[in-house]
Amino acid sequence: MAAKKIIRAAAAQIKPVLGDGAGTVEKVCDTIRIAAAQGTDIIVFPETFVPNYPYFSFITPPVAAGKEHLKLYAEAVVVPGPLTDLVASAARECAMVVVLGVNERDGGTLYNTQLVFDTTGELVLKRRKITPTYHERMIWGQGDGSGLHAVDTTIARVGALACWEHYNPLARYALMADGEEIHCGQFPGSMVGQIFADQMEVTIRHHALEAGCFVINACGWLDEEQIASITPDPALQKALRGGCMTTIISPEGVHLCQPITEGEGIAYAELDMALIWKRKRMMDSVGHYARPELLSVNLNQAAHQPVHTHGVRPDVMTPAYAFRGDID
Repeated sequence: MAAKKIIRAAAAQIKPVLGDGAGTVEKVCDTIRIAAAQGTDIIVFPETFVPNYPYFSFITPPVAAGKEHLKLYAEAVVVPGPLTDLVASAARECAMVVVLGVNERDGGTLYNTQLVFDTTGELVLKRRKITPTYHERMIWGQGDGSGLHAVDTTIARVGALACWEHYNPLARYALMADGEEIHCGQFPGSMVGQIFADQMEVTIRHHALEAGCFVINACGWLDEEQIASITPDPALQKALRGGCMTTIISPEGVHLCQPITEGEGIAYAELDMALIWKRKRMMDSVGHYARPELLSVNLNQAAHQPVHTHGVRPDVMTPAYAFRGDID
């Protein structure tokens, strides 16, 4: 249950520092401090904001994307690591819950990863997008169910999904059933055009209504100079504009702030946590309005392991002579 009756929330729509992951993290920390000056308790940043969303993959054929993909490998984040330590420090300094999307490098694979830092700076959730979308499958590996749950923070119970994971109703239901009070949505922004923003708005408002929770949704943003640096082709540049709907939604499906649909900015709103019970009294999708004997979700929350060992390897077995009492 939420620790505060009124929670001050923020959603950041800001542009990354392309080609400079450390610079993007510095911008994240600066934004946390700006939001702290407004009394913010929780802030959400865009999808894979560090070092940046791989916009190149949307407009570049795989055969020509190797160079940019390798750049992303070089700038990707190790979790935990020096860059996440900086964010954790800012969260602790400002006593704020921070939800950040990163390109995580683990071994030889990149993942679309969502991080939730508590007000103490502790990393309380690391989850990976379970199914990268369309072009993203050439960039990221698949996540597993180990992170598909909500977490308790010092302010409220928080859940998160990235982009088109919101079109996976079973993933959303898993978070509903785990009691999320604040849902954090992350999208890349600056893609596809107005239709993406329109679809996004429908999706997040529906989740707020269905889950009976607040939704804080953050999108990225590219300026014209950044778009030109990704592609000089005017036709392809059109695919890297629009598609932003940074906003905060109540459990009744209502915007609690003016959505940010272009440019940089921070959306703020007061979350009256009593609205959760007002909504759930009427419709609780995982309680009195559920029929688990008819419909239920089967969720595997085991972490993926590439090797499952059985028995004992010969090279680590205890030597036979150790069992002989007559040999020192």
